[in-house]
Formats: sequence, structure tokens, C-alpha cells
Amino acid sequence: MLKRLLYLLLLLPISCIEPYKVELPQGEQLLTVDGFVTTEPGPHIIRLTRSDTYGSVFEGLIRPVSQAGVAIRDSEGNVVFLTETEERGVYQTPADFQARVGISYSLLIELQDGKSYTSLPEKVNSVPEIESLTYRAIQVKTANRLQDKIGVQIFTQFRDPSDQTNFYYWRQNRGSFVVVANPELYTLPPDHPTNPRGSAPKDCCSTCYLEEQSRIQTFALASDIDFNGLSQNIPVAFIEDDGLRFKDTYRAEILQMSVSREAHRFLRLIEQQISLTGSVFDQPPANIRGNIISLDDPDETVLGYFIAASVSNKEVFIQRNNLEFLQTPKIIPDDCLTVRGATLNPPASWNSDN
Repeated sequence: MLKRLLYLLLLLPISCIEPYKVELPQGEQLLTVDGFVTTEPGPHIIRLTRSDTYGSVFEGLIRPVSQAGVAIRDSEGNVVFLTETEERGVYQTPADFQARVGISYSLLIELQDGKSYTSLPEKVNSVPEIESLTYRAIQVKTANRLQDKIGVQIFTQFRDPSDQTNFYYWRQNRGSFVVVANPELYTLPPDHPTNPRGSAPKDCCSTCYLEEQSRIQTFALASDIDFNGLSQNIPVAFIEDDGLRFKDTYRAEILQMSVSREAHRFLRLIEQQISLTGSVFDQPPANIRGNIISLDDPDETVLGYFIAASVSNKEVFIQRNNLEFLQTPKIIPDDCLTVRGATLNPPASWNSDN
């Protein structure tokens, strides 16, 4: 037995497996440009970010590109410089800057390391005015058969001009709504020394106002190939009912923009990639090239698209009493000012009587 044990001990070092080192190629740090200028007064925002290399501890994170030189040049030779805001990687035009119909605009970028980039020129085309906005509550089927998604769909009404080809891009601006709370239901915290969870109604406040900006910007697209010169009623936005937004009144603002054919094609590809269902038959996600090119390396991939567009905007106040479907309302048993970002004063231009 002792000899057999000794024999096994001698074999162990020989049978060890030497680890295999896998050399993985490093991914690119891709510059991403997000932003547009319109015919509305500024400031207009351009956001510069960069994803980190494969295998980095920052992999998958969006990192701001700070201290860059950013400018916009038009087809008449005018140049306007953007300044970086307190939020790193976010650059804004002067407040009095606005694009003009018939003029082309290019974005110019110079990074700290000296690399330079430019966008291809984007010409601003005229856009028809939004005549009105309407809405209705809808239910959307989800993967959970027992729980549909409930929300409000917004429609824009306008007449497409017959003397030009139009490519439309719609997106929702910052929304705001009345926060309804129940301060009379407030109870003391469980660690209260004398009356844990005891009823302690508050005198204030039951209604506040909250502005919100979705981190995921949804959008809608269309071209007038099939409806040139005709009046239209097109669904352009969906606002999900989270149990808080439609307890009273919700204010939505819709931007209707006329973009170039190239910008429309880029946005359509983005829309198709977002709508992938995730089945094995879906095409794999790919980097969609925009209109930004490197002046130092034409083969460098730069993500994003610089858009210059004319815009028509209109707001609509969505009233709870006009909605057929509603999500189960969430109860806030406290002062509405405890909701992050809520204020007692309504946002500028709030006029729900219109």
C-alpha cells in the first residue's frame, strides 16, 4: 500500500495540466455622436461618448468625451462654437442659434488627442405645421399573457405638401404631469420610539408637478411616398401608464421634423435593429454607420448621426377622464414633495385649459 501511494504521488506533477492562454483581440473604442440642430431657438445639444475596449473593467459603459472642440459650420461659411456644459461630454450651441431652411450644416469635432472629425453636410428642408394632436388609451399585448401594457397613443394631424418629397421624424420632448399623493395616509416609520407605524396625517401636499425625460428616446418615422399631398393622421408616440402619470393630467410635446433622405435611412436602420425580437432567425446586431467621418483615418468607424432639420412642435394635455383604459393607480401615502423632482409650481407654459 505504501509503495502504491508513493507511486501516485510521483505521477501527480506529471499529470498536471498547464493552463492555456487565450489571446482575445481588443475591441475598438468607438466614438459616438448624438444630437441635432433645428429651426427652433437654441441651445441645441450635441453629446459625445465612447464605449470602452473589450475586456476592460469599463466594458459596456458609456463614457463621456470631455474637453473636445465642437463647432457647427453652415453652407454660407458661418461657424458657431459649442461650449461644454456642467455635464461632461454634453456640448450646447448659443441660445440664439437656430438652423435655417435651405441651408446645409456640418458638425466639426476635435478631440483632446488632436483627432478631427466632420459630418457630411445636412440640408434643412421645410416641414408642414402640426394642425392638431389627438390621443386615445390602448392596450398592448406582452409576453405575459396575464398583464397587458396600458398606455396612451398620440396621433398627429397635418397636411403633407405635394410639391416636395418629405421624410418625417417624430420624437417626444420632455413630458410633465400632475403628481397625486395622499398625505392623509402617512404613517410614522417602524423605528419611531413611541408610536411605530402610527397614523400621522400631513396637511400638505396632495398635488405637485413633475417633469420627466425618458433615458430611452422612442421615435417614429414616415416618408410621403404613399401619401404625397394628402392630409394625414399618424400615430407618433406611446406613453406607458405606470400608475402615476395619468392619475390627473399629463402634458406631452411632440416634435415633427423634416429630415434628409440619408438621415431617414439611418433612423430606419436603427428602428429595425431596436425592433429585433430576439429569435435565432434575427440578424445579429451591427454597428450602423452614420454621417460622421474621421479626417485622420477614413476607415475609422464612428457611430451616430448629426441631423439638421426644420421642426414643428405642439403640445397636448391628456386628461384622465378621457381615457378608456387605465393602469391600477399607485398610492403615495406621503407628501407629494417627497417624490424626487416634484415641485409645487407647474412647468413653464403649463395651461391644461387649452
